[in-house]
Amino acid sequence: MPAVRRREGRGGWWFLLAVLIAYGVLALVDQKAAVMSLRFFARVIHQVIPALGLVFLFLLIANLSLEPKWITRYLGREAGLKGWLVAIGAGILSIGPIYPWYAMLSDLRAKGMRTAFVAAFLYSRAVKLPLLPLMIHYFGFAYTTVLCLSLSVFAVFNGLIVEKLLPTRL
Repeated sequence: MPAVRRREGRGGWWFLLAVLIAYGVLALVDQKAAVMSLRFFARVIHQVIPALGLVFLFLLIANLSLEPKWITRYLGREAGLKGWLVAIGAGILSIGPIYPWYAMLSDLRAKGMRTAFVAAFLYSRAVKLPLLPLMIHYFGFAYTTVLCLSLSVFAVFNGLIVEKLLPTRL
């Protein structure tokens, strides 16, 4: 299976430079607002670090234990129902903010994970296990069950649509 071609460029560095310039201009115009903004940034980073650590731990475990052969078998083109169940189940079980998961999904995709399964994973994150008891309390068991099942079914449809719209390899 051919490797995913990654686009490499300086876009990230240009964005960082733009943000630093924006902070600099803000500091010149309104120091109080700049300090508040930096404090907010520090709080967000403090909240994100544990999730990033968890995802990087998963990446390490995936890199050490998941061979491309396994990924191709369970998450590749020929995975079938098992692949859908793994992608949707992992999406439901995933915790924390979404953006740290992008790195792991990109790595798995580079090793042979099907595009449809990536989309299904991302879509199925809408089901939040810790919030299910609260949802059942407010909306009832039947509503919660129908909603979670429909989200899981539509994760499959969403995955198939994304796979049809996008080329297999970027």
